[in-house]
Amino acid sequence: MVRFQSSSVVFTVLVALLLAGLAASPALSQAPFYQGKTITLIVGAGPGGMGDLRAKALASVLAKNIPGNPSITFQYMPGAGGRRAANHLYNTARPDGLTLYRISSSIVSYAVLGETGVQYDVDKLIYLGTTEHQLYYVFMTRAALGHDSLTKLRPAAGLRIGSAPVGHTGYLHSRMIAYFLDLGNSRIIPGYENEDLDVAFARSEVDAQVASMGTISQHDFLKNKAVHFHAGIEYPRGWKDPRFSHLNLPDLESFAKTESEKKLLAMMRNLRSVGTALLFPPGVPKDRVDILKEAVRKTHTDPAFIAEYRRLTSGDIPTPLMPDEQAKVVRDIPRDAETIELFKKFAGTSALPPRQ
Repeated sequence: MVRFQSSSVVFTVLVALLLAGLAASPALSQAPFYQGKTITLIVGAGPGGMGDLRAKALASVLAKNIPGNPSITFQYMPGAGGRRAANHLYNTARPDGLTLYRISSSIVSYAVLGETGVQYDVDKLIYLGTTEHQLYYVFMTRAALGHDSLTKLRPAAGLRIGSAPVGHTGYLHSRMIAYFLDLGNSRIIPGYENEDLDVAFARSEVDAQVASMGTISQHDFLKNKAVHFHAGIEYPRGWKDPRFSHLNLPDLESFAKTESEKKLLAMMRNLRSVGTALLFPPGVPKDRVDILKEAVRKTHTDPAFIAEYRRLTSGDIPTPLMPDEQAKVVRDIPRDAETIELFKKFAGTSALPPRQ
């Protein structure tokens, strides 16, 4: 009887040790969270524009840098200059790490300026970086108009400037251009989404627009001589896309007359330098946030991403901002009341203020 009990104890110990060894075996270790899963990437704009192409370049390489190599599917949620998607992110999205958002920096502007329709807190969103924060925009008119200089353009009556929806960065650019270039006879026509504006411009439904250098490259505006360029908007100040520095266009700030106007432009640059943000909703577990942050860092320096980005954007060059740096940019945005009040006049629909 004693001998049997002793053998039983030895057998139990051996089984326990065997099971412990198997549990520690790499073959039986827990699979990565994202293995076999699908991430939904919600783009806060319609399909087909430069933002969509940048998102596709990012997604094409991001998946391979996430442990478990999940698939990534796209969903488009245009509306209210990104507010619709941002509200969905903040109030509806499950914080499980399986839904990503890529939304224009306009949503930060809306929140900082206290605009209507904001149902989210930008200081509580989880920032995962952007593919671009050095940007260059150009104000151009159709060459058929014959306005090849500001001297000719300023007195022209009825100039139609096509623009993104009210509150969007593109709308703000259009209002700033009209103000600082003294285009008092112009009329801004808002409401265009992405490539719709390019179509309207090509069909002569609008006379002018503020375009990214990616858009200019995509439509070959430099070679076909179909446009006249008048001024640039640099992000950050002093940075020009090297492919187009030969245009020697004056930056918008060179038209500023007062300190308050310079502060206004400084706020615009700071808000825009957030870039089109890749975001998680609040509450996503820290380990999954850390996984995505590291995957984004790897993707932004991955030669495959850079090549795909340039291919899809007709040679545009990615200028990434990493996750933690992007979050800091948001925290550091100036929020003094005087500049905010002036800025709001440009972001809204009221008449532009008179210049001093």
